[in-house]
Amino acid sequence: MSQIIPDEASFADFRKQCLSTDNWYNKYDKNDMQVWVESAPVTTTQSIKNSPKVHKIKCKMAIKDVSAATMFDVLHDGQYRKKWDPTMLESFDIARLTPNADVGYYSWVCPKPLKNRDVITLRSWQVKDNEYMIINYSVKHPKYPPGKVLVRAISLLTGYLLQPTGPNSCSFTYLSQADPKGSLPKWVVNKASQVLAPKVMRCVHKAGQNYPEWKQQNSPYQKPWLFPEQSQLPLMNPEELSIQRADSLENVDESTTLDCQENDKAEESS
Repeated sequence: MSQIIPDEASFADFRKQCLSTDNWYNKYDKNDMQVWVESAPVTTTQSIKNSPKVHKIKCKMAIKDVSAATMFDVLHDGQYRKKWDPTMLESFDIARLTPNADVGYYSWVCPKPLKNRDVITLRSWQVKDNEYMIINYSVKHPKYPPGKVLVRAISLLTGYLLQPTGPNSCSFTYLSQADPKGSLPKWVVNKASQVLAPKVMRCVHKAGQNYPEWKQQNSPYQKPWLFPEQSQLPLMNPEELSIQRADSLENVDESTTLDCQENDKAEESS
């Protein structure tokens, strides 16, 4: 198995990040929703230069009316996503890598005048001790290079941890460090992520509330993420993929948007 596939240590580390409060700064805590931003200590000038420019954020939501298993299904079910994701342009699975890993494509609408984005990600999942985890990060696929119409974004690490708190309730944690690329100032990216992430989680929660009824009418027993023998995806050698680094992608000029954002910032500070 290629080392590009997350191993047991990768899932353990992701779970640890989701549950840890060390070096995380709480930005929001109300209405069953908490938002943190990582604040890793920086001690030298060199480490400042090498520190990530895009924040790692974490959101945790207490869900009182949907099970962890149902939320896990919602996050996997590509057909259902077309029903509840208002920003999605196109989404499809490309190939299966292992029984619990695949590679896929996703594109989404950005507010004008921003260019729309797309991403190629390797996704892997684990069900263990009644907990559910999904993690993904950007990869290069030889047949899906960046195009000229959409800006290729980067997921450095994105994932979910679902922990049951009852038969029909769960703790839902979302952790992400993603770079939308383009030429947006990093302060805009970091601020927007803190606002958008909770909205996305509430949207997924609502999708979870409606999923059982929808699934009963749409291939109720088809769940290849739980039953890999059901998958009809072609098998791909993981060695054909490589990690997509943010600095290897061109920064698309979005100067008009950048100017607007800088003007807004100046007005707010005046």
